[in-house]
Amino acid sequence: MEELFEIVDQALKDKGYTKQEKRSEETVSELGKNYFLELRPYKIKNNYINLMIKIKINITNLTETKQEFDNIKRLFQKGKVNIAFDSWILTDYENRWGMKPFVYFFKGMINKWVFQMKMEPGFTGELIGDTAYIYGKIKTLLSKYRKQDVTYVFEKDVMKEVEEDIKKGNPPSP
Repeated sequence: MEELFEIVDQALKDKGYTKQEKRSEETVSELGKNYFLELRPYKIKNNYINLMIKIKINITNLTETKQEFDNIKRLFQKGKVNIAFDSWILTDYENRWGMKPFVYFFKGMINKWVFQMKMEPGFTGELIGDTAYIYGKIKTLLSKYRKQDVTYVFEKDVMKEVEEDIKKGNPPSP
């Protein structure tokens, strides 16, 4: 769990985000520990546009288990992890257009239905890329541990076994 939080922190630093913690909870039940963390890191692009990524990490039924891997007993944490990303471009057109309601409304309508100003589409792509980068770092970390879990069966291994059984003439059972 600590490694997961470190990876998220490092990925945010790599992409230039300022970390902001919205909510953090820890509870203990009979089934294990439960953690909930909501982060709202942001990146200021200019006076009028900020990028923000909401990251909600929910870990339930976290327990510690010992497994032998490469003839070494290691301590692992086992639990269910749910991570949700919600990316936002925050704009402040009020100050940009001098607090004129008609201009503010008109600019919003043109930006939504006619065309986006030349500066804004680039920020959308950057935000998508930053979110994908953080997601990729988390996925890489979790898949690294999945390879070390002796009880986990990869789909490709199952497919290979089924293919070998079919070649031998033993059809898979329903």
